[in-house]
Amino acid sequence: PSVFQDDLDLLLDSPSSLTVASSARGSIKEKPGFNAGEDAAALRKAMEGIGTTEKTLIDILTGRSNAQRQLICKAYQDVTGRTLVDDLEGDTHGDFEDILVALVTPPAQFDCDEYIRATKGAGTTDRTLIEIFASRSNKQIKALSDAYLAKTGNSLIDSLKSEVSGDYGKALIALAEGKRDESANVDMAKAKADAKVLYEAGEKKWGTDESKFIDILSHRSIPQLRQMLVEYKSLSGKTLQESIESEMSGKLEDLLVAVVKCVKSVPAYLAERLNKGMKGMGTNESTLTRILVSRSEIDLLDVKAEYKKMYGCSLYSAVEAETSGDYGQTLLKICGEKD
Repeated sequence: PSVFQDDLDLLLDSPSSLTVASSARGSIKEKPGFNAGEDAAALRKAMEGIGTTEKTLIDILTGRSNAQRQLICKAYQDVTGRTLVDDLEGDTHGDFEDILVALVTPPAQFDCDEYIRATKGAGTTDRTLIEIFASRSNKQIKALSDAYLAKTGNSLIDSLKSEVSGDYGKALIALAEGKRDESANVDMAKAKADAKVLYEAGEKKWGTDESKFIDILSHRSIPQLRQMLVEYKSLSGKTLQESIESEMSGKLEDLLVAVVKCVKSVPAYLAERLNKGMKGMGTNESTLTRILVSRSEIDLLDVKAEYKKMYGCSLYSAVEAETSGDYGQTLLKICGEKD
């Protein structure tokens, strides 16, 4: 059994990144004594003339919060008449360029850009869509949705409808609607009833009624689902994740398992995504960039702690071993001190 399946009882009292909106567990904090004008001037100097002083770009952009970077972007444009993004794109390239641009992009806009990147071109990058929609809170999904509408003039849901289909599509759209219940109260009877509904829709039935899984997993609150996971295990003798894995297949299975993992712990789920992104042939840089940047002011300290617990080595040393150059340095700075 994976780490996700033990200690269901401890789960009920543990905090959730999906419900607690706080930056206390981020690795990047606001810089005290911040001066946007000074930073903008230093960035300009680092990029003008012959060659680029990459170290200055890295130190400034990883040493400020996203809100502070937005003020730097404004100051930069006021002074130069150019956008910082355009100049970064002109002066850097590859993964290093991508991560610097990600850092200066507002979080909802970055989610929106990643969504667009995952759906454009031939084929859809389902792993990215699954990661985004399984791990974001209602508030983040609403912000992503607003950013998408502002950028494209289309609704996110309509866009998804043209990208995904079948039960997988239904489940992804249900999550993208961002209608998860947010009440903190747990209704024990309902948790038992939901567990029974899922048991009867899956394990006990010839053929699985996917719609029940989709409805419950995309609409119940996190505390309610955690209680339901406990009830499910005592009712069926298996964890809900094990049942989904044996009853379903393909992208629907991947999505619902991701949702169950995020109900338990978003940081543990993302630690696993990072590990997969670094294992095997080649490193998946876009996954490393997306997760480290998007969690840097939310729960990256928790992701680091889970990574160490799950894989026995620090995230910092894994990133250090798998990446190099200015790009690697930027990731390590976001990671924070070596744990």
